[in-house]
Amino acid sequence: MHLKDLARLAEGFSPTPRMPVLFLGHGSPMNAIEENTFVQGFRKIGSELPRPNAILCISAHWETRGTRVTAMAMPRTIHDFGGFPQALFEVQYPAPGSPELATTTQDLLAPTPVELDESWGLDHGAWSVIKHLYPDADVPVVQLSLDRGLSARQHYELGRQLAPLRDRGVLIVGSGNLVHNLGMVAWDHLNDAYAYDWAAEARTRMNALIMAGDHARLQDPHALG
Repeated sequence: MHLKDLARLAEGFSPTPRMPVLFLGHGSPMNAIEENTFVQGFRKIGSELPRPNAILCISAHWETRGTRVTAMAMPRTIHDFGGFPQALFEVQYPAPGSPELATTTQDLLAPTPVELDESWGLDHGAWSVIKHLYPDADVPVVQLSLDRGLSARQHYELGRQLAPLRDRGVLIVGSGNLVHNLGMVAWDHLNDAYAYDWAAEARTRMNALIMAGDHARLQDPHALG
């Protein structure tokens, strides 16, 4: 980190106890409006978290060429899905953005070029889970994209560069799912107890690596077979 980055952090966000980092498996977009165990779990997490100064969310639903970060003052709510009830399309999550956090993120990720994006907003990978953590939409939210051209290992290194944000009250949230292939959904077995054998095995193996802190193998999931 350069001195200018430290200065920007000091000016923008006061020091805080170190914030946690979350990964939230968002599941179906319907979790945004339904009452179920997923939603109850998100609410419980929100009630136990220290209140952040801002949120930096990395959603699996924003893949770009190069790395981008939302930099607008008021990000729009993006309904990036189809075939769901109209009630879901009517949901708005009017959380403010934080151009200041966007610029700080850009600085922290140097020398990787990061484009300040004024057109994206908050996709459902972000707002459908954050709305249960902070239903009043009163915490600024910034989204960081996934670069299609980078490997898992390179994204991991970018994450390490963002660590100083945690000491300035920024909650870093990853959103997605370990297994998310809509083309293979078993629509006739939609219940919590059912899973393809290969999906259950993948989840078990990845969970074991996470709990063991085996970051090296997590960065190369294709090598797991």
